[in-house]
Amino acid sequence: MTRQDGPILHRGLVLRALSGFYTVRTDDGDLMEARLRGRMKKERQASDLAVIGDRVSVERLTDGTGAIAAVEPRERRFSRRQPGPRGSWREDVMVANADLVVAVFSCDRPEPNPRLIDRFLVVAEYNEVPALIVANKTDLVSEELAAARFAAYEGVGYDVIYASATTGRGLEELRRRLGGRLSIVTGPSGVGKSTLLNALQPGLRLATGEVSDALNKGKHTTTHAELLPVEGEDGGYVADTPGIRELGLWQIPATELATCFPEFRPHLGACGFNDCTHLHEPRCGLRAAVESGAVSDDRYDSYRRMLTADIADG
Repeated sequence: MTRQDGPILHRGLVLRALSGFYTVRTDDGDLMEARLRGRMKKERQASDLAVIGDRVSVERLTDGTGAIAAVEPRERRFSRRQPGPRGSWREDVMVANADLVVAVFSCDRPEPNPRLIDRFLVVAEYNEVPALIVANKTDLVSEELAAARFAAYEGVGYDVIYASATTGRGLEELRRRLGGRLSIVTGPSGVGKSTLLNALQPGLRLATGEVSDALNKGKHTTTHAELLPVEGEDGGYVADTPGIRELGLWQIPATELATCFPEFRPHLGACGFNDCTHLHEPRCGLRAAVESGAVSDDRYDSYRRMLTADIADG
């Protein structure tokens, strides 16, 4: 709690953000419904002024509500590119200051999309947030098929939890990983994010939906992002987010994209040119690694697509 030339300001954490209203848990343990102060709303930014996970200073008003006076600088963020006004782009910050990105994909219904998995991992790598992959709905496929669809990521060095809310597989490991952290649980619609969280913590009663038979895609059931407290001695918060069908990259420099693929890094110093794009230059160390099988064709193709599409458009 601080006093800055008048009003008493309480430091707190934004748990919920919806239509200009914010739920803030103060460091004293109180919950406060707040809005941004007028002068803050006038600040024109290419990003969100306040999102879940932000640390803020808030003044308690006479009616019991709050006014957010300041947002502390973000240490980390998990964000995507969204269309802005007049053909421009803006940053959509899904969660601030996350300690862990939990990317949930299903083994089936819908089948995992490797290109989208790679995008989640690239955003996590660029923002230096550890990433965990959850291969959900293992009860729908054989052990061999589940392993085949996610083994490449384990080979790169990512942790993969094979899980099922139906059988309970992987739930204890996932609960352990969420404890004591501010985590974002994200992924496409229909992969079972909310179902998993309900299985971990039944009191949440998050809305769930079925996968469309016609499109084999999930239906959006989570309509806004919210930080939910994690039960247990370690505490923590987990963000359940709306399903994502596309993840546009936000301001990742073309020169840094390759470093967001961990298995590329040992080969980047072997290029004949310091400014190698790894697309067409001669004596490219990364392309040589792809040709030798040290780097997978699929992961390199994801890199190429991101560089020539998202980065070029950004």
